[in-house]
Amino acid sequence: MNIGDIVISINGRDAGKRFLVITVEDSYSQIVNGKTRRLEKPKRKKHKHLKPEGKTDSLTIEKIKEKKLTNNETRKILAQYERSAPDAER
Repeated sequence: MNIGDIVISINGRDAGKRFLVITVEDSYSQIVNGKTRRLEKPKRKKHKHLKPEGKTDSLTIEKIKEKKLTNNETRKILAQYERSAPDAER
């Protein structure tokens, strides 16, 4: 699991939803989606409860590291990824 990864939650009330990883610790990641989980209050989730889906571009990763990413940009990144993902993965 790395910063900037797009993941799907596989356990909990948010199961099946896509998120963006903003921080990575030992066995935990903090995830956001810009809507229900905003950058101001990210969800801390164990890696075993997340399924990696894809990666974002290097510009987005830099914005995350510099804490300049906005909730609106997060929603756009996830929506763009969902549109470009093959039908079998949805």
